[in-house]
Amino acid sequence: MARLALEVADIFRTHGPHWRQEQHGHLSLGQLKVMSAIEQCRSAALGGHSLQCPACDHLQIAYNSCRNRHCPKCQGSLARRWLEARQTELLPVDYYHVVFTLPAPISALAYTNKAVIYGLLFQATAQTLLTIAADPKHLGVRIGMLLVLHTWGSAMTHHPHVHGIVPGGGISPDGQRWIACKPGFFLPVRVLSRLFRRLFLERLVQAHRNGQLQFFGEHAPLAQADAFARWLAPMRRAEWVVYAKRPFGGPAAVLAYLSRYTHRVAISNQRLVAMDQHDVTFRWKDYRAKGRTRYKTMTLDAGEFMRRFLLHVLPRGFHRIRHYGLMANADCKDKLATARALLGQPAPAPPIAPEPSPTAPAPPSAVPHAATFLCPHCGAPMIIIAILARQHVPRAPP
Repeated sequence: MARLALEVADIFRTHGPHWRQEQHGHLSLGQLKVMSAIEQCRSAALGGHSLQCPACDHLQIAYNSCRNRHCPKCQGSLARRWLEARQTELLPVDYYHVVFTLPAPISALAYTNKAVIYGLLFQATAQTLLTIAADPKHLGVRIGMLLVLHTWGSAMTHHPHVHGIVPGGGISPDGQRWIACKPGFFLPVRVLSRLFRRLFLERLVQAHRNGQLQFFGEHAPLAQADAFARWLAPMRRAEWVVYAKRPFGGPAAVLAYLSRYTHRVAISNQRLVAMDQHDVTFRWKDYRAKGRTRYKTMTLDAGEFMRRFLLHVLPRGFHRIRHYGLMANADCKDKLATARALLGQPAPAPPIAPEPSPTAPAPPSAVPHAATFLCPHCGAPMIIIAILARQHVPRAPP
């Protein structure tokens, strides 16, 4: 497999050690762990295995992945496995893409309160969609949705927003009918925006009362209830950004979209252009421009590049892909089976695995990781012939 010319790991390995010393005491343990994982990903430090082609005897060494969810190299295989599990959940209806974005002042506050505010963003988004869809003035149905949290803009600035993938319809309250939305129109955006604003701010105020928010620097005065109320006042009157895109072109287009969005990180290796002793250059998309002028390059100091990348490290255990309504994990299979029955769609057939022959040798796929490696010379599946132990880095005393 050809290696990309430049990777985020190269930037961390080259500039990371010095920058970590400069930022001593200013980086969280989670950010340090992400840097270490990306630096070691697919290197001898994590161990690996030796592979041999049974057809032409070609030998190759493959190092293990770090499997960190912030690593650009590890997300491709994770996305493929996740998508395979989602294929049986798609319904034969139009799917819509909706986006809910936090205002800039709350985004700034979210950086020091990630778990709380990102969680509120998920809750307010889901309740907004479920409430408006259930209103008889609009659809009057129970819907399902998949929500994905992104915390970055194209230039890796902090920009928390949620992408939603929603079927264009739902099950009637009596459970006897599937009611579809109007062709090309899901739910009124302005109504969604107003309810989203109210629900989020109600939850944010409650979190402040419960002492769940932390305030530092310029936000320190907001710890007082009066100051916090004055700070929120302009946002109660402003229009919050919510928009719905046109429906996808069928289930295949939904899966293609999900493969790009569900396991995305702040920047992919493909967007990196160059690195020197001081700077990093990458491609980005300016959404305020039009046409081809949207696509530009940006050069940042290496330290600033790493700072922006690490802005988007999520709290430990925080789920950035969530399901609600008909797609909620608790009884998703039963709800989707009901939806298919109402739509007249047969249940998807479970994949049938071929029975192995007792005399036949184990296929390459039976060996861990071997199925993903093909011989670069003849294309035959390679098999593992040796395991390479990971390097043991000495630890400091506790």
